Amino acid sequence: MYSQQFRKLGRCVLAASAVSLGALSLGAQTTTGAAPAPAGPNPSRVDLFGGYSYLGPHGVVKPANIGYASVDEGAIGSGTYWFNKYVGAQLEFSAHPGGRNDAAYFASGGLAVRAPMQYFTLFAHGLAGGARVGGPNNTPGNPFYVEPYQWGPTLTAGGGMDYDLPKIGGFRLGLRLFQADYVYFHEDFGPYFPVPTNQQNAGILGGRANINNARLSTGLVLKFGSIVPPPPVTYACVVSPTSAYAGDPITVTGTAANLNPKKTPTYSWTSDGGKITGTSNVANIDTTGLNAGTYNVKGHVSEGAKPGQFADCTVPFTINPPQPPTITCSASPSSVNPGDSSTITSMANSPQGRPLTYSYSATAGSISGTTSTTTLSTVGAAPGTITVTCNVADDKGQTASATTTVSITAPPAPVVASTQQLCTISFTNDKRRPARVDNEAKACLDQIAQNLNRSADSKLAVTGNGKGKLAAQRAVNEKEYLTHGEGGAGIDPSRIQVYTGTTGDDTVTNTLIPAGATAGDYGTPVDETKVKAQSRTAAAPAHHRRHKK
Repeated sequence: MYSQQFRKLGRCVLAASAVSLGALSLGAQTTTGAAPAPAGPNPSRVDLFGGYSYLGPHGVVKPANIGYASVDEGAIGSGTYWFNKYVGAQLEFSAHPGGRNDAAYFASGGLAVRAPMQYFTLFAHGLAGGARVGGPNNTPGNPFYVEPYQWGPTLTAGGGMDYDLPKIGGFRLGLRLFQADYVYFHEDFGPYFPVPTNQQNAGILGGRANINNARLSTGLVLKFGSIVPPPPVTYACVVSPTSAYAGDPITVTGTAANLNPKKTPTYSWTSDGGKITGTSNVANIDTTGLNAGTYNVKGHVSEGAKPGQFADCTVPFTINPPQPPTITCSASPSSVNPGDSSTITSMANSPQGRPLTYSYSATAGSISGTTSTTTLSTVGAAPGTITVTCNVADDKGQTASATTTVSITAPPAPVVASTQQLCTISFTNDKRRPARVDNEAKACLDQIAQNLNRSADSKLAVTGNGKGKLAAQRAVNEKEYLTHGEGGAGIDPSRIQVYTGTTGDDTVTNTLIPAGATAGDYGTPVDETKVKAQSRTAAAPAHHRRHKK
């Protein structure tokens, strides 16, 4: 008898598999030209189903041949734990209270398979368990005889389709569109006792039943968890700046990904150089006292102890060797007169921002000041170029130097006045009055007067050239014209000195002597008390007039 029951179960499993494969092929169909469906959601780990169930039994209790009728009202519930995306273990319970028949209750467990798709999930299951079933509660012509409730084996095979509903709050729901099952159970109600017709005394009829059932169900599915684990937490960190000098602050910042928003992550930091402080994703590194080199800082983020719930990051930073300061300097003005001063300005910088001190030296003159600005005094310095050296030192003893120059200009050389030869007057034109200042001489004398008036501190040397008294007379006559002559030059007589020369010609030479000029040898001074000046209009001597007649 049991081999017959297992053959029936095999046929049920094959039928359920065929239904599932057909549904899968139907779900795999796509419309030509339609975009491919996006990847489905992450399948659930646990499904809880509850809903309405209809039971349609087919079979009789033998040997009385009393048949079962369908039960239109029933409830069903199941719980499935999925080992992976496709296979899981299932427990199921259904209750079908009696109508004309007594109630039937099923409790089963077994394996389930599913095919998750976008929005839909197809499933099939095979279960085995126990059924607590009563016989028909009245027999033909004998309503007082009943079958007692008995436990018997049950086998279930079937499948169905779920539709994924939108999330409600934090719950994932599905609508079980249908679940169609074949359910078999076997019951033994004890020895059969025939009961005469119209027997008025109640009793137990007895007998056995092998019942094939069609069960249809629908309801809601509550889904928990997920099959695919969430992506692992990742952590990346950066430092700013990536290189610094000892004592400079460095900030490290970590960025975590794939954190669970429902959990509060914890952060921690360690470093193999410097002191690090911070309990969030940002920390500060104190690099005071670190030697030059490369160090590593490590960050850790955690939202649990399981793999994938924590992550680490490591990032290096560099401490640069200390750099000496730099300096440039300039002078303003860069060229001065002897005894003047120049301002020296230094522009220094320490790459580490260390405190700086200044000092100066010069090849001449004197320096006053030890700040970035000082003064060079050139008192006592000779004309030429002075080199100023500007020095700077930091608190580590590292130094730098620069130079600038200041030129002392030499004073202008004194102007040495020199004599100047002016025009020369010839006395050869008037034979009767050889000492007369004629009109030609007058033009030269007017020019000489202009030179004397332009230079009020200059003097004039007038030298009459020739022999005897005539040379002196000519010189005196020229002076007379310049001081009292008709030209009205009005030159101070003290500015004009008259001399006689020995050149032997009949001329008078005129030499302008500026102030400061060294006087030369202009001839023999004329004694003006003995040689009196003659007017330009004086008549010629008598012997000259008689000779003319």
